Amino acid sequence: MIRSIFQKLLDKSGKSYIIDPKIPKSLIYITLSKRFFMLIRGFLKTGKKVFIGRNTIIHNVANISFGNNVTIDNNCQIDGFSSEKIQFGDCVKIGSYSTLSATSHLSKFGIGLKIGNNSAVGQFTQFGAAGGIEIGNDVIMGSYISFHSENHNFSDKTRLIREQGVTSKGIKIGNNVWVGAKVTFLDGCIVGNNSVVAAGAVVNGIYPDNSIIGGIPAKVLKSI
Repeated sequence: MIRSIFQKLLDKSGKSYIIDPKIPKSLIYITLSKRFFMLIRGFLKTGKKVFIGRNTIIHNVANISFGNNVTIDNNCQIDGFSSEKIQFGDCVKIGSYSTLSATSHLSKFGIGLKIGNNSAVGQFTQFGAAGGIEIGNDVIMGSYISFHSENHNFSDKTRLIREQGVTSKGIKIGNNVWVGAKVTFLDGCIVGNNSVVAAGAVVNGIYPDNSIIGGIPAKVLKSI
């Protein structure tokens, strides 16, 4: 009974997977209970139907757009202070212990983050979104992903690097992309649609659609 109810809830929320018949009922009860309390917490923090985990902090909620069934798990910090609206699409999930830093320094108001429908990041993800990050639909990412959408200037040898300011080209990831664990995205990189980024890659270039990329720095290994 509880399995069929949970499956109907999943279907209604837009989830396309079928519950494994080997999953015990006790785990389903635990999941439902957790989601219930996350929903209450989310409503209290945002006034909207958002699932928020324990000890998660969200600043400037008024500048954040939440789609349906957004989940921000435990111990996350979300900075909503940005020149453009932070946008979470439908069924977005942010893993535990992740941080979104939209404005990293008071000398420059950051641009922010846009993440599309059915996209998710794992635990300990860092969004450095001052220069702008755009992530498409159906993007799945592992844990310990980092985005750095700014780059320090250092060409003037007469001045300290920290005094030379930054450049911001932004980061863009297309639709239907799988990103392995511990990938680093650097400012100016663009990853095309229907692509795979191998675990541990340092992504700093522009990569076409249907590519498998990996390495330090990342290069196209082959086409899909």
